[in-house]
Amino acid sequence: MLPATPGQLDRRANVYYWAVIKTGPMATTIKGGFSQFAANLEITALQSTTTSTRQQNVRDAVAAGFTVLDSFLAGSYARSTMIGPLKEADIDIMVVLDASYFGQHTPATLLAKLRAVLLRTYSTTPKVSPNGQAVTINFTDFTVDVVPAFNRQGGGYLIPDSSMGVWISTNPTIHATTLTAHNATHHGALVPLIKMMKGWNRAVGSPFVGFYLELMTAEVLNNVTITDFSSGVRYTLDKGREKIKFKQIDPAGYGGQVNGLRFGTIEDAVARFTLAYHRAVKAEGYATANDIRSATDEWRKIFGDYFPAYG
Repeated sequence: MLPATPGQLDRRANVYYWAVIKTGPMATTIKGGFSQFAANLEITALQSTTTSTRQQNVRDAVAAGFTVLDSFLAGSYARSTMIGPLKEADIDIMVVLDASYFGQHTPATLLAKLRAVLLRTYSTTPKVSPNGQAVTINFTDFTVDVVPAFNRQGGGYLIPDSSMGVWISTNPTIHATTLTAHNATHHGALVPLIKMMKGWNRAVGSPFVGFYLELMTAEVLNNVTITDFSSGVRYTLDKGREKIKFKQIDPAGYGGQVNGLRFGTIEDAVARFTLAYHRAVKAEGYATANDIRSATDEWRKIFGDYFPAYG
């Protein structure tokens, strides 16, 4: 029998991932339920290994066609806020190119050239296409966004925005270090809570921008002690009802703002936060009355199958 390919192994991991979430383990306490919930949001060890190999191969493919000064992981994977399953996530790779390419290309033509270079290696991949600020490689098991960048005078990077025809200032390194600092002040509890908010977002159809939820959650919980995840989630949902009406300031410090909505209206967004908040309040009330089964049912209304069933 032939050995399984990486893609086959990763698809098996995705199937196993959801099988574990849907069938067990279960929880008999709210603390235990949230502990298992946090575990359910993680990608598997097999998926992590596949990701490591794949992203290095993509970097090598870009380096075969460009003079590359640096390349590194960015986005939620680099910030440790990506949630599983991997099939529904994307990996961001930033590739810093030699400055000579900057004068040769517009944002659109740079992405077109990057796509052409990637197609030399990934000619049979289902889809390789420009996507605003990146070239997206849709593998069968997960997606990789390759973001070309140039070193920016004064620090940070310039990346293309082909839809607007401009270069955008950004610095994912600051994004990562800022979150790491916030997480440290919460003794490691902030990142899991951010993932829980992302789990809720996915459970309701992903109407919110993931990076926005990260920034919003960190801001809401600034100078607030996370005593437990249930009250932390409830508090974040409560404050989020107002926060979602406004953009978040990009911590890179270049004056950019992050929009909260992928689709829908502000009214829809407020309603989603409000419904989830009231369910969280109800869940905490059941827990106080020691009705753990009913409390668990309410949390599962918020988080879906990510949250373990009672039993």
